[in-house]
Amino acid sequence: MNLFGVQGGNQAKHHEGEKPSRCFKQSIAAFTLTEVAISLMILMLVFQGILKAYTTACQRSEWSAHSLAAQSLALQHVEAMRAAQWDPQNSSPVDESGLVNFRTNDLLDIVGTSKTQIYATSIVAVTTISLNPPLRQIRADCIWVFQPRGLFTNTVITLRAPDR
Repeated sequence: MNLFGVQGGNQAKHHEGEKPSRCFKQSIAAFTLTEVAISLMILMLVFQGILKAYTTACQRSEWSAHSLAAQSLALQHVEAMRAAQWDPQNSSPVDESGLVNFRTNDLLDIVGTSKTQIYATSIVAVTTISLNPPLRQIRADCIWVFQPRGLFTNTVITLRAPDR
């Protein structure tokens, strides 16, 4: 019996009359070189997948920030056109917005670590939908570039009636 209370253990068995040999085979549990190499390859594939998922999540997050900034820029232009006075039934008719079609280049309001400034092209169009009742459509398109993937457009369309 050994120190751990196990009888036998890794001792070589010998017959009566034979001397125990000093060199005897022990069975040692270990991994082969092939098993270690395969497990390292699997580990590398897992880490590669984690890194790819992380970079993809970062790119999508950055794209979402650009898209939100472009959407709010288009909405600002629509709100400016809606805020303009339009009262065709007044004794002296007022039409501050009129039927316009203009284009501006604006800076996207993006907070982040990017050192480059992203500009977007805004196209605003006000068109008449109906004369009786008077109704106009206000459309604002914001076109912006997301470098790895190309051009994108955010659009806001609304209808507007006169002030009265």
